Amino acid sequence: MSVKAIVANVLRDELVTIGTRSLTVPELEKIADHMFERITNLELELAAPDFGAAGRNRD
Repeated sequence: MSVKAIVANVLRDELVTIGTRSLTVPELEKIADHMFERITNLELELAAPDFGAAGRNRD
């Protein structure tokens, strides 16, 4: 099982817990993909200042 499928299953279980039952598996996987993209972008944004600081410290 792929990580995307695992995240989609966890998301489905969480949504069922709060009473939402209308999303399909492809919709859940699309949401999981979007979550991974957002996390990746956030990681890049957070790493960018460190990367710039490391370059300045070497000089």
